[in-house]
Amino acid sequence: MNQPQSIVVEFDAADVRRDFPILAQEINGHPLVYLDNAATTQKPEVVIEAIADYYRSDNANVHRGVHTLSDRATQKFEAARESVARFLGVSDSREVLWTRGTTESINLVAYSWARQQLRTGDRILVPWLEHHSDIVPWQLAAQATGAEVVPVPVTDRGEIDLDAFDELLDDRVRLVAVNHVSNALGTINPVEEIARRARAAGALVLVDGAQAVGHFPVNVEALGCDFYTFSGHKLFGPTGIGVLWGRGELLDAMPPFLGGGEMIERVSFAGSTFNALPFKFEAGTPHIAGAIGLAAAIDYLSGVDRAAAAAHEETLLAETIARTADIPGLRRIGAPTRSAGIFSFVMDGCHPSDLGMLLDEQGIAVRTGHHCAQPLMERLAVPGTVRASYSMYNTLEDVEALVAGIRKAHTLFS
Repeated sequence: MNQPQSIVVEFDAADVRRDFPILAQEINGHPLVYLDNAATTQKPEVVIEAIADYYRSDNANVHRGVHTLSDRATQKFEAARESVARFLGVSDSREVLWTRGTTESINLVAYSWARQQLRTGDRILVPWLEHHSDIVPWQLAAQATGAEVVPVPVTDRGEIDLDAFDELLDDRVRLVAVNHVSNALGTINPVEEIARRARAAGALVLVDGAQAVGHFPVNVEALGCDFYTFSGHKLFGPTGIGVLWGRGELLDAMPPFLGGGEMIERVSFAGSTFNALPFKFEAGTPHIAGAIGLAAAIDYLSGVDRAAAAAHEETLLAETIARTADIPGLRRIGAPTRSAGIFSFVMDGCHPSDLGMLLDEQGIAVRTGHHCAQPLMERLAVPGTVRASYSMYNTLEDVEALVAGIRKAHTLFS
């Protein structure tokens, strides 16, 4: 990657920062440098206000209510579903299901599709890059059905080995589960090509989009996948709300994941029948404020030049790589051709957690450890890394603070 000369002029990160109140504070006597965006993003004021306004003005349970507050809450809640559908390029909002997040979304598919469809000898292909949430649910489904979870090799650069993928892709494969962007390395995977090859072989494709949607636009129809998942809190929205999109014919054929209110059509002790999509998969009172807050985040992003924001993040990553190249003992882990703003590294003589705590003393928030990607850490022969992950509100000053903090750590630990 060529070293850029300056931050992209088309994108004003300093202006964006003013929309995020938490970024104005100090931590341990230093201006906050928030570089833990792969774990969760911060929230703009408009999202905070949308959630507060719901509780101040419209708080009521949705659906079935005949009073005005319930009607207003229902309208906002279902309008949020429509916002998500447009955000993903989906024509039918009934295919958009509310969940608590990416983890629950994947578990829903593992329970309601995989446990019903898989048989002994069937295979699920899962790259070594995956988050635990895209590994363990498939292992549980495989244990219950006699199927097998088969890892797809990853190169030393931290990219899926497509030749090895092709060799594994035979008529035993029923599902390919792959992340759009690696949470540990930032690798942007060629999911459109993976989906094309998988579907040609007769397999379905689930894409974990948790790390993708906050960095660039996503159109699930263009990707050619069958399921797509993401979490609100990585998209500048609230925690506890997520989305599962699935093809309508697949969702229609899948049994409910949870039982209770809203997902029923009729209940009797002689037997129960279930509601239509999307409500069949939304038992109980949903996270109404979360859905409204997520819609506010999507509306906020609609006012952002996302191509310029992505170029800005790429510039920050390139600057970080260039400015740390001469630090003795520092080694970047993974070097993917396409990366979404993640700098994952180790440094000789300094445990990742020690370095993370030293950076925190300087107001710099990073993530340390295996990042819920232990198989990948095993593949790359490291116990864990320090992960600095950028978002559109980060600046060149954040890069400078991070590099200065790493240099200080090198001085202390060398």
